[in-house]
Amino acid sequence: MNTISTILVIVLLILFSAFFSASETAFSSLNKTRLKDMSEKGSKGAAKALALSEKYDRLLSTILIGNNIVNIAAASLATVLFVKLLNFGDSLGTTLSTVVLTVAVLIFGEISPKTIAKESPERFAIVATPFIRFFMLLLFPLVALFSLWKKLLSLVFKNGESRTLTQDELLLLVEEVAEEGGIDEEEGKLLHNALEFTDRNVEGILTPRVELEAVSTEATKEEIASVFTDTRYSRILVYRENIDNIVGVIHQKDFYTGTGVSEKTLEELMTEPVFVPKSMKISVLLRMLQKSQSHIAVVGDDYGGTLGIVTMEDILEELVGEIWDEHDEVVETITKIDENTYRVDGGVNWYEFCETFGIDSDEDNTLTGWVMSKLGAVPNEGDSFVDGNLSVTLLLTDERRVAKAQITILPDEDEDEGEDKPFKLFKKSDDED
Repeated sequence: MNTISTILVIVLLILFSAFFSASETAFSSLNKTRLKDMSEKGSKGAAKALALSEKYDRLLSTILIGNNIVNIAAASLATVLFVKLLNFGDSLGTTLSTVVLTVAVLIFGEISPKTIAKESPERFAIVATPFIRFFMLLLFPLVALFSLWKKLLSLVFKNGESRTLTQDELLLLVEEVAEEGGIDEEEGKLLHNALEFTDRNVEGILTPRVELEAVSTEATKEEIASVFTDTRYSRILVYRENIDNIVGVIHQKDFYTGTGVSEKTLEELMTEPVFVPKSMKISVLLRMLQKSQSHIAVVGDDYGGTLGIVTMEDILEELVGEIWDEHDEVVETITKIDENTYRVDGGVNWYEFCETFGIDSDEDNTLTGWVMSKLGAVPNEGDSFVDGNLSVTLLLTDERRVAKAQITILPDEDEDEGEDKPFKLFKKSDDED
């Protein structure tokens, strides 16, 4: 083989090296969902590339075998060429050929093709698929041999870790896609809520008992009608003796007939309530309400009393956000006053509160429960405390619950490493007004 032929063969081998390197990058970084979408829209190339990507072990073995063959062949030919052309001896010729070919392979056979393939992995994979399938057939004996070797290694070095995506990894993936602009903010929130939906407990979304509207079994129909008119609720709880003994639910459409109030007795109008524990997952409750064709569930406390209620609307709002109808008064649960100061409504969603103020909590809670755990006492209007970088002042309380609070994010202070941020409590004195 003359010098020119040898050079042309080396160049051709470097081009093959570039092809194998680019194919490896393309198939390892492509988006299968995007390929599947292209395939469903009629792209046959995308369908073939997607099918090939499902055989990733064979694909990778083919690419690596082919890449090593062409690189070794190019190195051998380059050594022969440099020794033949230069009269510096075999040792120096081998050294020079190694340096020159290493630089050439790095630039033209590795870095450049991989960079190009990384920019558009799906497109390159579609183009490369027919050639890769040819090489898979050509190198089948070697690929089969290395596949057996890989299985042997898998048995020896068996990894018990699951390779499926965890919920935390999926949440991180959604955040990354949203940041890159693949989905908008609202779609990102919906996906985020859907992924966290199964982890949330009833206690985190209930309406507390102090906010419940209920009537006694002794109430007259005029009193019940007045409650329907004042609250504009479609359903009202019915209790016997006290709120801890809920015995039924009255639906507005059953209470009123075409000519006025129904003549049926209260017991005939009531439907049996659904009782659930506070620890129940909201995904389980949703299925329970659907099965029982109910809209409201009564949440019991640890002593058999009434902790609050959860409605179908409360559950759906965990997925799609606040649902307002024409009778609802739109309330901003977190209102930004200035750069670091916020006014918070007592009924704020606990998860939204934690996300806004950077509170690390995996447990369901409420603003009132959080404040009581910090104060160690029943909250009163005017109480304040500092926890970490949050300064909290209670603006309004209602029957032992926080109705409104003001929260200020304090500037970070230089603290010793590992030292906890201080907790300071300021209780309003009895003679302060």
